[in-house]
Amino acid sequence: MPKPVVPEEARRRRRPTKSGAVLSQQLIVETALRMLQEHGSAGLTVRRLGTALGADPSTLYRYFSGIDDLTLAIGDTLVGRAVAGWESTGDWRADLRELGLRIHAAYLRHPQAAVLTASRVTGKAYEVAADETILGLLRTAGFTDTDTVRIYHAFIDQSLAFAALDAASLALPAGSRTADEEVWQATYARLPAATHPHIAATAHLLAARMNHSAYPTALEMLLDSAWAQLGAAHRGNDGGNG
Repeated sequence: MPKPVVPEEARRRRRPTKSGAVLSQQLIVETALRMLQEHGSAGLTVRRLGTALGADPSTLYRYFSGIDDLTLAIGDTLVGRAVAGWESTGDWRADLRELGLRIHAAYLRHPQAAVLTASRVTGKAYEVAADETILGLLRTAGFTDTDTVRIYHAFIDQSLAFAALDAASLALPAGSRTADEEVWQATYARLPAATHPHIAATAHLLAARMNHSAYPTALEMLLDSAWAQLGAAHRGNDGGNG
């Protein structure tokens, strides 16, 4: 059974750790993010966290019920960083584009953490606030609730799926990532038109494009589809009122 998390007011350390820092949820999350960046998910353990924080490892359980709870807090922190400072322009399509790009970029700044958390549902404050914002943008734009949820589902899953995919590439050892990137020139660009006419015809374009994220293109396609659907719905309503 997981240990109960001690309430915030009861768990604040009265004395600094050996490193001189006063423990908090934020400090633990920031330290965990740094450890993930340096050592990957296998390096994130209670014992190593305690060492990095200069505190007894058991102290973690005063703030989190375990590593999985900490993982959810890390994911929520990435969402919080994505939406920090964001303000609506009043244009739902521009707002969704900006939010999607922010989410993708925030996860890619911490690729190891992205691989670990992109598939999780945290139910924590930043995630809930972001979901409320996205749903609000779509409902205010005029989408039905059914379409709002359908588009929200596609939007958020697309954002996180590309974040996980692109982060996994960034998390590879440098040599492996470079080797993958060179395949487009070393293999695809050398295939003869006699056997692979379509690859040969587009090889230069593939080499120029395939080592970059497809997320901006996929996001634009999703927004185009939603825009077209909303326009069709408005035209249908106008026709019905004519």
